[in-house]
Amino acid sequence: MADKLIVFDTTLRDGEQSPGASMTKEEKIRIARQLERLKVDVIEAGFAASSNGDFDAIKAIAGLIKDSTVCSLARANDRDIGRAAEALKDANSSRIHTFIATSPLHMEKKLRMTPEQVLEQAKLAVRFARQFTDNIEFSPEDGSRSDMDFLCRVLETVINEGATTINVTDTVGYGVPELYGQLIRTLRERVPNSDKAVWSVHCHNDLGMAVANSLAGVKIGGARQVECTINGLGERAGNTSLEEIVMAVKTRRDYFGLDLGIDTTQIVPASKLVSQITGFVVQPNKAVVGANAFAHASGIHQDGVLKARDTYEIMRAEDVGWSTNKIVLGKLSGRNAFKQRLQELGIALDSEGEVNSAFARFKELADQKAEIFDEDILAIVSNEAQTGSGEHFEFVSLSQHSETGERPHARVVFQAAGSEQTGEADGNGPVDATFNAIEGQVKSGAELVLYSVNAITTGTQSQGEVTVRLSKAGRIVNGVGTDPDIVAASAKAYLSALNKLYSKAEKLNPQLTP
Repeated sequence: MADKLIVFDTTLRDGEQSPGASMTKEEKIRIARQLERLKVDVIEAGFAASSNGDFDAIKAIAGLIKDSTVCSLARANDRDIGRAAEALKDANSSRIHTFIATSPLHMEKKLRMTPEQVLEQAKLAVRFARQFTDNIEFSPEDGSRSDMDFLCRVLETVINEGATTINVTDTVGYGVPELYGQLIRTLRERVPNSDKAVWSVHCHNDLGMAVANSLAGVKIGGARQVECTINGLGERAGNTSLEEIVMAVKTRRDYFGLDLGIDTTQIVPASKLVSQITGFVVQPNKAVVGANAFAHASGIHQDGVLKARDTYEIMRAEDVGWSTNKIVLGKLSGRNAFKQRLQELGIALDSEGEVNSAFARFKELADQKAEIFDEDILAIVSNEAQTGSGEHFEFVSLSQHSETGERPHARVVFQAAGSEQTGEADGNGPVDATFNAIEGQVKSGAELVLYSVNAITTGTQSQGEVTVRLSKAGRIVNGVGTDPDIVAASAKAYLSALNKLYSKAEKLNPQLTP
């Protein structure tokens, strides 16, 4: 019987550390539910001690998720661990993940601690965590640049104290596949009690080798857990991509000899959801989940695929959740048919009110474009989740005039704390004029650091998905808006970003994590 590879998803924790990827509690819950549908083994829901907002999100997820283990990160101290335990107390299955840096550089420059102090703190942290759970993960931060002898001492000690998973982190993406795989193997050979724990890999993509390093850790090193994120989301160059790990192990089972519990048909829906919520667009040529992942432009390739698909395709598009289905509904279609399609897409709305609201938006869209695709439905639901919860700013209407040789002008009507406001302004283009009109009323003082437009589907009738990234006083937020009218989508995205900027929910993305 083949071994099982445990999939540990950290999209909600490490993935959220991407500048601008910070998520609200409701957004985290939506992603957690999709990860459960994906049948991820462990969901790292956040860092409970980092903020009240993260604590509340972890607590909510712990109470809702039944089939996956819910995990919280904690630094190696009693306060962090106690906070994590409190957030996880309602979980059906929980894990505390504690860490401390072990490389000479981090210990000296960041922690300002001696190796003996680090060893003692790691030991006491795991001992304290054992009071709350017997499912404890320990990570030596910057493990790939740590001294081997010292690393062995630390890991032997924490396993003796009760750590059940040992996660060897390549925190800065320094690893090379062969060397990283050998590191895991050497540790397992030299640590006397290594058989008492599951060994895990956590790699960053700074040199573009996160997936390769993780797979080397599995094949060469014998690791049986991989930490990863949807779309490879994460700080700097990102993390190991869940979709690439899963499909590599599944497609090359002849080489890896490992089983997975993942429902691969939920990969693309998970990718789209994370992209829509964070505003981080997936590049077209991204493996597995990119728009071109199963497209063939070469005549030779097209001919081969038509004769026998496996001539140029090693995976089936439908196996990872790609669908060419379009919802054949229009303005005369009924609510039940719409609700049925939501269920087929794996979209779970909490109340009849949410279904009715989404259906009304569907009808509005059906008046504007002839064909409604699955991607349109996902965008409607995502947009509904952003705007349907009493946000401070809400889009009402837009009119704008743009003519060659004339300066564009925009008039935007929006709600601010329930009061209708109207802004008018000129700009270098219709989008610039729209943003100026909003800013003229709001006066946020935020800096626009990113403006991105992406077509949700093909054709000129496609909805536009606009991402706006704002920065103010060191805080970076993303807003996403969709509409067949790109300028209206831009206004919605700007207001969405302002809602996050004005949110009173405390959020801290600590940069001390593995």
